[in-house]
Amino acid sequence: MRKFTQAAVAGALALALSGTANAAVTIGSITPGTNPYSGPAPTYNFDTLGTTPTTVGGAVVSGTNSSHAQPFGSAGSYFSVGPSDTQPGTIDLSSFGDIDSLSFLWGSVDSYNVLDFLAADGVTILGHFVGNDIFNPANGNQTDPNTNPVVTFLLNGGSQSSFTYLRLTTDPSQNAFEIDNLAINPVPEPATWAMMLLGFCGIGMAMRRRSTHGLAQVA
Repeated sequence: MRKFTQAAVAGALALALSGTANAAVTIGSITPGTNPYSGPAPTYNFDTLGTTPTTVGGAVVSGTNSSHAQPFGSAGSYFSVGPSDTQPGTIDLSSFGDIDSLSFLWGSVDSYNVLDFLAADGVTILGHFVGNDIFNPANGNQTDPNTNPVVTFLLNGGSQSSFTYLRLTTDPSQNAFEIDNLAINPVPEPATWAMMLLGFCGIGMAMRRRSTHGLAQVA
């Protein structure tokens, strides 16, 4: 039982102390969209401009027209980048602090959609994805749940603290790259990790006492 406790604590410490050596962004899950939207509760849904992050380029729009298509399941406004907008479209998340993971509704995924996770210098690319990484063929279908998925990205190692900007482009410049319902999960505070460690230790000690008590009764 002591080994179990030690292993649990070691595992929690490994998660808590993951270093900068393997800084990367990976896809955690891709879930077909629903109408109405049923994914994670949004941190930002682009409906109230005063509460959305700072954006440079792109456009916050609503509805569907020749340049933008509202993501399947989206309601209200969304963020879009296309030929009629200044490209790239960059979302500044620097005010949010260290980010553990984020998700958003990726509308009508096209093969030419390009998504980059950038460090604070605005140049270093921590993660790079294109439409075909999300669904293949990424043909821009506006009503297919598979081409309007909720995509969750996991930030690992140093990318958790260095990630600052989300950059959207279309390559070649075409109509369009749309997202909505950006949900952000922060890195757990040190106090949270401490509580997890205490919990693991408590579980291990309780199981050890139970095991010892059972052996005493048998004896």
